[in-house]
Amino acid sequence: MAIAILGNELRFPDPVRAHHSGVVAAGGDLRPDRLLLAYSQGIFPWPAEGYPLLWHCPDPRFVVDPKFVRVNRTLAKALRKHPFTVTLDQDFAAVIAACARVPRPGQDGTWITPEVAAAYTALHQMGFAHSVEVWRAVGEHRRLVGGLYGVALGGAFFGESMFSLVDNASKVGFTTLCAHLARREFDLVDAQVHTPLLESLGGQFVPRAQFLTAVAASVRRPIAPGPWALELELARGWAPAACP
Repeated sequence: MAIAILGNELRFPDPVRAHHSGVVAAGGDLRPDRLLLAYSQGIFPWPAEGYPLLWHCPDPRFVVDPKFVRVNRTLAKALRKHPFTVTLDQDFAAVIAACARVPRPGQDGTWITPEVAAAYTALHQMGFAHSVEVWRAVGEHRRLVGGLYGVALGGAFFGESMFSLVDNASKVGFTTLCAHLARREFDLVDAQVHTPLLESLGGQFVPRAQFLTAVAASVRRPIAPGPWALELELARGWAPAACP
């Protein structure tokens, strides 16, 4: 299928008919109503230098069920020792800036441009985008050592980016987020594409058609947008039973 070119109109082609690369469309903009429409249809933006804005819906899709996150013994021990404090929506700007700045293996530069950061900050101010902050005490102060951000619609959380400056920080942040989402009866976390870290935590590939059916049901759930706060026992150390 040829890749559709978007104009000012607020629409996307059917993602089932995406190009074999997973690209659904090119062009358009990052205004909030377009972003929310995209996520509601299982589509996400992924800018690439030298190209128009690209919108993706890969097949298969990598997802995590927040109720069944896999925690091994090492991570369970880290969670019980609680060397970290986790918060939600306390410093979105710092998290997205760190996600843009911290290098990743095999990645040259970042797709989180100032325009992308501004767009997701607007969604955060509207109560749709959320951040997870992982802090470590340094003397009388605390240092941001890990975190992630993404978009929540209904009962679906669409992860966008994650960073870690010390061992286990991103794992603690992600598993704590999943515990929070499970308590709120969220259906899924969209990881978009495969990463070894999320596979180790229970991420699985699902066919695109199955993913889109799940998203369509999840985004209709009456879960209102707004700022999130973390339950105290999750913020200061917790651990489910470790998997064998």
